[in-house]
Amino acid sequence: MFIETPKAQVSKSKEDTFNFLNELSNFRQLMPENISKFEVLNENRFLFALKGMPEIVLEKKEQTPFNKLILGAASEKLPFTLTADIIELENDKSEVVLSFSGEFNSMMAMMIKTPITNFINTLSTNLEKI
Repeated sequence: MFIETPKAQVSKSKEDTFNFLNELSNFRQLMPENISKFEVLNENRFLFALKGMPEIVLEKKEQTPFNKLILGAASEKLPFTLTADIIELENDKSEVVLSFSGEFNSMMAMMIKTPITNFINTLSTNLEKI
Protein backbone atom coordinates (compact mmCIF):
# COMPACT_ATOMS: atom_id res chain seq x y z
CA MET A 1 0.00 0.00 0.00
CA PHE A 2 1.32 3.43 -0.93
CA ILE A 3 -0.29 6.74 0.10
CA GLU A 4 1.12 10.16 -0.66
CA THR A 5 -0.01 13.57 0.60
CA PRO A 6 -0.35 16.68 -1.52
CA LYS A 7 2.69 18.97 -1.26
CA ALA A 8 2.74 21.00 1.95
CA GLN A 9 4.31 24.45 1.75
CA VAL A 10 6.36 25.28 4.83
CA SER A 11 7.58 28.79 5.68
CA LYS A 12 11.01 27.50 6.64
CA SER A 13 14.17 26.78 4.70
CA LYS A 14 14.81 23.24 3.58
CA GLU A 15 17.43 22.91 6.34
CA ASP A 16 15.11 24.26 9.06
CA THR A 17 12.28 22.01 7.91
CA PHE A 18 14.54 18.97 7.97
CA ASN A 19 15.86 19.88 11.43
CA PHE A 20 12.30 20.36 12.69
CA LEU A 21 11.25 16.91 11.48
CA ASN A 22 14.48 15.30 12.64
CA GLU A 23 13.72 16.44 16.21
CA LEU A 24 11.13 13.77 17.01
CA SER A 25 9.53 15.70 19.87
CA ASN A 26 8.26 18.15 17.22
CA PHE A 27 5.95 15.48 15.83
CA ARG A 28 3.69 16.20 18.82
CA GLN A 29 2.81 19.52 17.13
CA LEU A 30 1.85 17.71 13.93
CA MET A 31 -0.39 15.06 15.47
CA PRO A 32 -4.18 15.05 15.05
CA GLU A 33 -6.39 16.36 17.85
CA ASN A 34 -7.55 12.84 18.72
CA ILE A 35 -4.10 11.83 19.96
CA SER A 36 -4.31 10.00 23.27
CA LYS A 37 -0.60 9.42 23.89
CA PHE A 38 2.72 10.83 22.71
CA GLU A 39 6.09 9.99 24.21
CA VAL A 40 9.65 10.42 22.94
CA LEU A 41 11.47 7.21 23.89
CA ASN A 42 14.94 8.33 22.79
CA GLU A 43 16.49 10.52 20.09
CA ASN A 44 15.56 7.98 17.42
CA ARG A 45 12.15 6.68 18.59
CA PHE A 46 8.77 7.96 19.65
CA LEU A 47 5.49 6.35 20.57
CA PHE A 48 2.02 7.67 19.82
CA ALA A 49 -1.55 6.49 19.98
CA LEU A 50 -4.75 7.88 18.54
CA LYS A 51 -8.02 7.29 20.36
CA GLY A 52 -9.35 3.85 19.49
CA MET A 53 -6.10 2.73 17.84
CA PRO A 54 -3.14 0.72 19.16
CA GLU A 55 0.11 2.40 20.18
CA ILE A 56 2.65 2.76 17.40
CA VAL A 57 6.39 3.19 17.86
CA LEU A 58 8.19 4.98 15.03
CA GLU A 59 11.95 5.11 14.69
CA LYS A 60 14.35 6.85 12.37
CA LYS A 61 15.35 4.42 9.64
CA GLU A 62 17.26 6.62 7.22
CA GLN A 63 18.00 10.25 6.61
CA THR A 64 19.58 12.37 3.93
CA PRO A 65 20.29 15.74 5.56
CA PHE A 66 17.96 18.48 4.40
CA ASN A 67 16.30 16.27 1.74
CA LYS A 68 14.69 13.18 3.23
CA LEU A 69 13.75 11.58 6.53
CA ILE A 70 12.38 8.05 6.73
CA LEU A 71 10.63 6.82 9.85
CA GLY A 72 9.53 3.23 10.18
CA ALA A 73 7.52 1.07 12.51
CA ALA A 74 9.67 -0.40 15.25
CA SER A 75 7.47 -3.51 15.28
CA GLU A 76 7.65 -6.16 12.59
CA LYS A 77 3.91 -6.87 13.03
CA LEU A 78 2.96 -3.86 10.92
CA PRO A 79 5.92 -3.13 8.66
CA PHE A 80 5.63 0.35 7.17
CA THR A 81 7.58 3.54 6.56
CA LEU A 82 6.65 7.20 6.67
CA THR A 83 8.88 9.29 4.40
CA ALA A 84 9.23 13.06 4.30
CA ASP A 85 10.72 14.39 1.05
CA ILE A 86 11.80 18.02 1.38
CA ILE A 87 12.21 20.31 -1.62
CA GLU A 88 13.60 23.83 -1.47
CA LEU A 89 11.40 26.48 -3.07
CA GLU A 90 13.19 29.59 -1.82
CA ASN A 91 15.65 30.44 0.96
CA ASP A 92 12.88 30.56 3.54
CA LYS A 93 10.29 28.31 1.92
CA SER A 94 10.21 24.58 1.32
CA GLU A 95 7.80 21.91 0.25
CA VAL A 96 7.23 18.56 1.95
CA VAL A 97 5.58 15.45 0.57
CA LEU A 98 4.77 12.76 3.10
CA SER A 99 4.37 9.21 1.89
CA PHE A 100 3.29 6.06 3.67
CA SER A 101 4.38 2.67 2.39
CA GLY A 102 3.54 -0.67 3.92
CA GLU A 103 2.94 -4.30 3.13
CA PHE A 104 -0.43 -5.49 4.37
CA ASN A 105 -2.84 -8.21 3.38
CA SER A 106 -5.87 -6.95 1.46
CA MET A 107 -8.22 -7.14 4.46
CA MET A 108 -5.86 -5.13 6.67
CA ALA A 109 -5.19 -2.65 3.85
CA MET A 110 -8.91 -2.08 3.41
CA MET A 111 -9.37 -1.42 7.13
CA ILE A 112 -6.45 0.99 7.59
CA LYS A 113 -6.32 2.87 4.29
CA THR A 114 -8.77 5.64 5.26
CA PRO A 115 -7.43 6.19 8.81
CA ILE A 116 -3.81 6.24 7.56
CA THR A 117 -4.69 8.63 4.73
CA ASN A 118 -6.45 10.96 7.19
CA PHE A 119 -3.52 10.70 9.60
CA ILE A 120 -0.76 11.63 7.13
CA ASN A 121 -2.93 14.36 5.60
CA THR A 122 -3.31 15.85 9.09
CA LEU A 123 0.47 15.69 9.61
CA SER A 124 0.94 17.46 6.28
CA THR A 125 -1.69 20.14 7.00
CA ASN A 126 -0.23 20.81 10.45
CA LEU A 127 3.26 21.03 8.96
CA GLU A 128 2.10 24.00 6.89
CA LYS A 129 1.14 25.79 10.13
CA ILE A 130 4.52 25.56 11.89
